[in-house]
Amino acid sequence: MSDAPLLEVKDLIVDYPGKGLRAKAFRALDGVSLDIRAGETVGLVGESGSGKTTLGRAALGLAPVTDGQIRFDGRDISRLNRRDRRALSSEIQVVFQDPYSSLNPAMTIEQILTEPLTAAGTARAEARDRVAELLGQVGLPSDSLHRLPREFSGGQRQRVAIARALALSPRLIVCDEPVSALDLSTQARVLDLLIDIQERTGVAYLFVTHDLAVVRHISHRVAVMYRGEIVESGDGDLVTSRPTHPYTQRLFMAAPVPDPDEQVERRAARRALTEATR
Repeated sequence: MSDAPLLEVKDLIVDYPGKGLRAKAFRALDGVSLDIRAGETVGLVGESGSGKTTLGRAALGLAPVTDGQIRFDGRDISRLNRRDRRALSSEIQVVFQDPYSSLNPAMTIEQILTEPLTAAGTARAEARDRVAELLGQVGLPSDSLHRLPREFSGGQRQRVAIARALALSPRLIVCDEPVSALDLSTQARVLDLLIDIQERTGVAYLFVTHDLAVVRHISHRVAVMYRGEIVESGDGDLVTSRPTHPYTQRLFMAAPVPDPDEQVERRAARRALTEATR
């Protein structure tokens, strides 16, 4: 992983206007700072309403930036116009929470995966080759192409969503609760798939979740959000095994580590593999 941040958030403030003439604006983020390096996963964890999803949306240009700055590869992307934001989509992609609603039910898998490629100017023959490659990357059979999303399980649908996010070979993917709608065994398979893809491609993840056990499984570093602020951050193993902030400790008690030594060993092996493939 490079030491220079790929994504850098500095003193970010996001306010949403209140409803009604006398309603006050709601401050969703209050001076948040965070960075992600290439090839790294930063887990952003907190309960509903903590501001974690707003931070991911701000990085995607889907939430208004009141103050502060978001930089991507050294470039200020805080307030891009629609055209520039669309051009940035080849660099930053997203995987949403619900694999059922994030895919167009009327489109085949081939159409879903081809659409971002042809929109970016890729020739159809080249797009078909790329789609076949994507299916292999996410472990779906080639006969998936002509099927509709409803013919797949939730885990398979999320694999399609991941393939779509990978289509343009982005450098960063915002993963917004990507496994929370899945059962536990499917969650583990999708998380392992994301780790495998990162080790092969070097893509970075901002991984947004409310689940400390999930963030422990996948993250190199973890930032904990509470009421629009980051209250604790650091190495993923440290934050999720020996948290210091009372809020993180409460989250930790809700998701205890079954075997801390095994978790540390798995993370150490993953780091060694990441460094060896740089």
